[in-house]
Amino acid sequence: MVDLKEKVDILARKFVPSYRFLRTQESTIDRSHILQTELNAFSIKVLNWNIAKKSYDKNWVRDFLIILEQYQPDLIFLQEFRLDIDAENLVELVNMSWNFAPNFIDAHHQSYAGILTAAKISPLHKRAIITKHYEPIIKTPKVSLMAEYPLSNNKDSLLTINSHLINFVNIHKFKTQLHELELALSTHKGPIIFSGDFNTWSRKRALLLYKVATRLGLMPVAFAPHHSKNIKRFLLSPPLDYIFYRGLKENKASAKVLEHIYSSDHKPLLAEFSYINT
Repeated sequence: MVDLKEKVDILARKFVPSYRFLRTQESTIDRSHILQTELNAFSIKVLNWNIAKKSYDKNWVRDFLIILEQYQPDLIFLQEFRLDIDAENLVELVNMSWNFAPNFIDAHHQSYAGILTAAKISPLHKRAIITKHYEPIIKTPKVSLMAEYPLSNNKDSLLTINSHLINFVNIHKFKTQLHELELALSTHKGPIIFSGDFNTWSRKRALLLYKVATRLGLMPVAFAPHHSKNIKRFLLSPPLDYIFYRGLKENKASAKVLEHIYSSDHKPLLAEFSYINT
């Protein structure tokens, strides 16, 4: 029989933010499944998607598996991913290597929350970048995951950053996270993909993001207007989700926003790149 203290603990873990949302000591949680040793430089297919913590929702799993089968992405950037603490594997990612960077533990659901990057190869290097500041109420940071991958037929590597930018804070704290990501990207001389949910719901936030992108020589994927209008926004705000790139050639015909997907309040973004070392 459950005693009073245990009942109180259960209720606290469910309803009290300071008891439910806990900071984690984990940097990354990793699974390696090597199908190939390098990315095909002539075709790098990318999926970016904020999945709203639906990792174990049957509708999301169905949509995700359909996307994997139909579009066969080489790199997958997921934000708001939930990973059960005792999870040994993720069936839907069994044929890919993946790296998960948590930003907190949800004690009620006994799961991590964070971002996940998956690929058909394992990264050369990877590093989680945790914000110095915390979002209000739940008092948790945001996290980005940097991963570097070898490319075929050349000596250069592709640097990726999968990011979820801090929300519900003043512009200074938002700018601080962007500055840290800019520093991390600025040391890489080769091609870059900078992807994620940037929480650019105001013109000021969007302008700061584009200034950083310009300084780094990054371009946003050019979605056609009928696709772009389906990217997550708040009312008339700028888009929240982007895929930026540098040193790559974009296959513009492959840029899509999958408007028919409803298992998350964000739509999946797809793009394809090639890299030819001249």
